[in-house]
Amino acid sequence: MFPIRDSIRSRTVPVVTRTLIVLNVIVFFYELLVGKEGLENLFYLFGVVPARLTHPGWAAHVGFPGGAFWTLLTYQFLHGGWLHIIANMWALWIFGDNVEDAMGHFRYAVFYIFCGVVAALTQTFIQSGSTVPSVGASGAIAGVLGAYLIFYPTAWVEVVFPIFFFPFFFELPAVLYLGFWFLTQVFSGTQSLARRGDASGIAFWAHVGGFAAGMLLCHAFKRKGRSRRDEFWAE
Repeated sequence: MFPIRDSIRSRTVPVVTRTLIVLNVIVFFYELLVGKEGLENLFYLFGVVPARLTHPGWAAHVGFPGGAFWTLLTYQFLHGGWLHIIANMWALWIFGDNVEDAMGHFRYAVFYIFCGVVAALTQTFIQSGSTVPSVGASGAIAGVLGAYLIFYPTAWVEVVFPIFFFPFFFELPAVLYLGFWFLTQVFSGTQSLARRGDASGIAFWAHVGGFAAGMLLCHAFKRKGRSRRDEFWAE
């Protein structure tokens, strides 16, 4: 199921959400310029490599520079391909503006980055020995989805689902759509552990960690003085 739009209208201009999208797109176009070898080096240098954080001796042996914890920020702006960045930025565009509206610009920016950090740490904790770099904004965006679920559970999300190559459009309550998405991440992450690795190349546990952080911490970042009527002002 791919989301098309939601029913909540933002009361403010989502400056931070738009800025994040622009920054991610700029970095992605830079990735297209560096070539295959340059891109691999970029991912290993600026992506989150769990073993680099948990086994500094190994990292030094293979020539990684020290102080790798800054990659918890930089990995959030790298993407592995067109589908990766389009899916992430589209989800951020749909759900980010409403969460930014509820939190305010500065708090939302801090919340977004923090959820991305928690997401990467979750993936690192679960697969501490992995030498595969994790890249992408999906962990931070998962935090946005978790906050959206708490703030707007009765909103409606229009989704498209292909049936025999024909697109089928329908609406789902946000609590059902996002709850189902979260459960699929937990299920897929559990399967990856059973396979002793993530053959899909998707950091499912980063999604789980980011989503959980978003749900648990969203009220701490919520803008003061918002009424229930403001939060659920829908089309």
